[in-house]
Amino acid sequence: MQLPQIIPTGARIVVRTDAGMDEATGRRTYNDVIGHVVSWDGETLIVDRDPSANGRRPAQRVSIPVETIVRLKPVPERPRRAAR
Repeated sequence: MQLPQIIPTGARIVVRTDAGMDEATGRRTYNDVIGHVVSWDGETLIVDRDPSANGRRPAQRVSIPVETIVRLKPVPERPRRAAR
């Protein structure tokens, strides 16, 4: 995949990475990371991963090597919940 030279800091994106072959099925597997860009130097993409919507996974900083990136695209911010 041709990646952009510039990815703006703070942009919310989804990044699909190649996780290798599933030994049980023989099929290729992928991981998705949704979050905000911290930095991009053309070699490594650093993203502050969003916490899961249901609260089961906390936010975390993820470093993604360029050779594992399969797809990258911008996504809109999550809708804000109304205060109760």
